[in-house]
Amino acid sequence: MLTTKKKQTVIKKHQIHDKDTGSSEVQVAMLSKQIDELASHLKKHKKDNHSRRGLIKMVADRRTHLKYLERKDKARYDVVVKKLDLK
Repeated sequence: MLTTKKKQTVIKKHQIHDKDTGSSEVQVAMLSKQIDELASHLKKHKKDNHSRRGLIKMVADRRTHLKYLERKDKARYDVVVKKLDLK
């Protein structure tokens, strides 16, 4: 679970303008941070299937956002992928 401070730091790092909290870049960054935390949780708790299902849904959601961003603006997609070290 991301705390408010962690969310704010992720948003500040990836926002396009000062009041940006919902752009595709921010959403992908937030999902990536949540995926990382949940993956580390699942390494300790291997039988937590409910959380594993949530992780799979988050990965699919991030993939959907990335496909949208790639389709709409390839340059922004490339920047996000490089910044978050994806693929």
